[in-house]
Amino acid sequence: MDFLKKHYEKVVLGVVLLGLAVAVAFLPLKIAGEKQKLDEMRTRLISRNVQPLTNLDLSLADAALKRAAVPATVDFSAPNKLFNPMLWQKTPEGRLLKADASSVGPNAVVVTRQTPLYLKLALDEVTMTDSGLRCRIGIENEAALNPRDRKKQRYCRQGDKNEVFAVREVRPLPNNPANATVALELNDGGQRVEISKDHPFQRVEGYVVDLKYGPENKVWNARRVGALLTFGGEEYNIVDITEDEIVLLAKSNLKKWTIKHSAVAAP
Repeated sequence: MDFLKKHYEKVVLGVVLLGLAVAVAFLPLKIAGEKQKLDEMRTRLISRNVQPLTNLDLSLADAALKRAAVPATVDFSAPNKLFNPMLWQKTPEGRLLKADASSVGPNAVVVTRQTPLYLKLALDEVTMTDSGLRCRIGIENEAALNPRDRKKQRYCRQGDKNEVFAVREVRPLPNNPANATVALELNDGGQRVEISKDHPFQRVEGYVVDLKYGPENKVWNARRVGALLTFGGEEYNIVDITEDEIVLLAKSNLKKWTIKHSAVAAP
């Protein structure tokens, strides 16, 4: 006991030093353990199983982009007539009619009847002369503007050419030259045709039409290319008539109007 009393401080110091030595010896093990825990935490947080991304649905965004690419158009004319009021026109019967582009003017012209005009070639006569066979061919062009030019006759031989055709060949029957077959080549396009007394040739060369303009109760019958129409305070010339349409030319401004008539309207 005396020893302890005399050396109490040394004993305590020795115990403290021993504890410090043990702590210093245990410190590397503690550091290694903490480092291993940190590595495990890092691995658990970083190396997680991440599911791959699926295909994104961009249909709404694509639709929005397409709408944005189309400029918005605001029409303050037809049919709203915000700044220009609708014009009305009184018909001869006294009823009111909307004066828009479809109900008045050239677009309101209606074809009530259409009749084809033919080019006809007929072999009228074949005669034998000292210089060979001579043909008399009748030409009827119903579409000719001048009435005097619609019917004519031409005398011709093989190799001759006129304003309508060229005679390429005359083939008489052995015992009856008057019943020959004549081969012709038309000037407009080079079409080759054959005619005889029993087999004339014809093709559609144009049309004549009956027209009606309802807003003014005007009717034009048998109008050809070149005819003059007056309606709506304007004059129009018919410059072309085809199977499907007619073309009008305004005399005031030379503007052309095409009127479809695939289905002929009732008169």
